[in-house]
Order: sequence, then structure tokens, then C-alpha cells
Amino acid sequence: MNKELLSDRVNNLSESETLKMTQKSRELKALGNDVITLSIGEPDFNTPDSVKEAAIKAINKNMTHYTPVPGYQELREAISKKFKRDNNLDYKPEQIVVSGGAKQSIANAMLCLVNPGDEVIVPAPYWVSYPEIVKLAEGKVIYINAGVETDFKFTAQQLEKVITSRSKVLLFSSPCNPTGSVYSKEELQAIAAVVAKHKQLFVISDEIYEFINFKGKHESMAQFEEIKEQVVTINGVSKGYAMTGWRIGYMAAPTFLAKACIKLQGQYTSGASSIAQAAAMEAVLQDPAESKDMKNMIQAFHERRDLVIELIKEIPGLKTNVPDGAFYVFPEADSYFGKSYGKYQIKNAEDLCMYILETEYVGLVSGGAFGNEKCIRISYATSKELITEALTRIKRALSKLK
Repeated sequence: MNKELLSDRVNNLSESETLKMTQKSRELKALGNDVITLSIGEPDFNTPDSVKEAAIKAINKNMTHYTPVPGYQELREAISKKFKRDNNLDYKPEQIVVSGGAKQSIANAMLCLVNPGDEVIVPAPYWVSYPEIVKLAEGKVIYINAGVETDFKFTAQQLEKVITSRSKVLLFSSPCNPTGSVYSKEELQAIAAVVAKHKQLFVISDEIYEFINFKGKHESMAQFEEIKEQVVTINGVSKGYAMTGWRIGYMAAPTFLAKACIKLQGQYTSGASSIAQAAAMEAVLQDPAESKDMKNMIQAFHERRDLVIELIKEIPGLKTNVPDGAFYVFPEADSYFGKSYGKYQIKNAEDLCMYILETEYVGLVSGGAFGNEKCIRISYATSKELITEALTRIKRALSKLK
């Protein structure tokens, strides 16, 4: 590829490690290998029937024309009701912008808030796309590191230490990808108290894993009145409703920022798919407390989490926390660095993941992609049978390293 012909903007971007490992797994599978992919962040459940039926009805009603840039008014009203029902947050429909996935919602907010050189605080481990989105906005990433001993959660004290006059955004997720960590109300309240002292600082709170939460009630950052006008709440239908392919995310933000995001989105994607919006409306109007599909999915993930933790305990040299949400575990695996087997020299987590993939056909992702070089990410968004087989293979591969 002639990189010199491309913009610095795209040349400076990193390829997504999760997508790269998933593609490598698919290639090995296409060659006839029995590959178990634990690298992808996608529920292995199907979209609920009532949601699919809503989409079919929309097609039959010829709901196939251009959509309003911020989303259908009825969908924005439904999302407003969802925020009140599930999070006790008061957002007007005009504060809500619907986009082509939560990733676009984050990018919209970032591009509307950050000028070249502005600092964006990103706690590590972080979702793989966060630093790349900051790069697109020409911001400067300031990392806060948190390890397994603190459940991979950053503290208000750590935040206070890195804030400067150039700090513009704090970007993080709860429940977290890649660690599954969930922040308590008390932890968020302490963070909010720091943010309240810095009126130029906005929080982009990624809550896409809201419903996949084993602690009980989800806590939203925007619940703290003193910073509500500094918070952008990001959510969507991909994870909680098993709707990854429908590509519907949304944000709730201060009115001035929502208007800016509508202006931006209007110039480069316009409104999200009409059919997907009809499906999303059916999804968000469902009360999670009454949804059998959602309850079954969360129960399954909870059981799988417990299974993965038990199996990891049987593997010497892996150290993990017990995550309270999402569908990932993020064990430290650095005790295997410096070891080898045959042609494989394990210098880092990326080498370790490639070794496991090529010898035992289990797809994982290096923790380096998420800001922690010691770890590997294991997604348990697959059946118990495949999880058990995959961890058996991982244990076998690691036992060969000397």
C-alpha cells in the first residue's frame, strides 16, 4: 500500500486488534481447522422475535425513506422514556441523537468537543477504539493505569492528579470492555466530585453494557446533578438486546452538544437506517424487568462467567479478578513471557495469543490492544461446552511453554 498517498489521519490509526484476531481465526477456520473464537465482543444470542417483527412491519409499511438526522422523533421519545425508567435520568428527546452504533455516538461527541492538542483522559484498560477516536479528533490521550489488584478501576484521586487546563474529556465505560469491571455509585460519586471542580471537563460515559450486569442496578454517571451538564451518556441496542448487526447507538447530552452532533452527523452519515430504528424502538420500550429474553441472556452470561473463573483457577500463572458485568475476563498472563515452545518465542501477550491460536485454535486478544500489556482478553459470549473446550486447550498450550 502506498502510505505516502494517504492522509496522516488514516496512517496514524491502528488496526483494530479484535477485528484482526477475529479475521485470523476465520482464515484458519476456512482452512478446515476447528477454531473456537473467544476474541469477538458479540452476544451469541439472536435478536428477540418481537424486535424482528417490528422491523418486518416497518418494511411492509414502506418505512424505507430517508430518516431525520437525529433519529425518528418516536424513537427519541422512546429512548427518553427508557432513561427515566431504567436510570431515573431526565433527558428530553431533543437531547438525544441516534447514530449508526455507539461507536459513532462516541466519535460524534469527541469530534464536537475536542480541538487539536486538547487532552482526553482515558483510564486503562480501555476499549480498543477509544484512543483511535481521540486521534481522529487530534486530541492528546492521557492514560490512567489500573491493574487487577484494584479490579482494573481508576480512582478519583488518580483522576485529580492528571487534570490540567487542557483536559477536555474523560472517556470510560461501566460495565467495562475489556475487564468486565462495574463502578459502584460511591466510586462514580467520588469521580463526579472531581469533575465538578473542572467545568471545562466533559465525561463521555459509555454504558453500552448496562444490562449485562451481575451486581444488580446499573449506575449512570449523569445521575449526579452537579455534573449532569458535563456528561454525555452513550448507549445502544447492540449488547443488551443482541442487536449488533442493526447498528443503532445513541447519546444523551446537554442540548448545545446534541445540536452540534446533529450538525456534524448531518454532513457525513445523515440518519441511521429506518428499519433498524423501528426495531430499536420496540427494543427500548421493553422493560428489562419484564423481558424474558433479556433475563435468560443475563443469567446465561452470569453462569458462563462463573465457569470461566473456575477454569482459569486451574491454569497456573493466570491471575484474574472476578468481573461483575459485560462478557469478558482479562487475566494477567505475563508469567508466560520469556518462555518458548518449538518455534514459538513468547515475548509478550500478542505472541502468546498467536501461539494459542496457531497451536490450539483458540482466538483471544492481546491486552496490549486495551492498554495493559500483561493481560489477554477472553470473551465468554459462546456456549458452556465451547468455553470448557477452549479453556482446556489454553491450559494445554500454556503447559507446553518452558
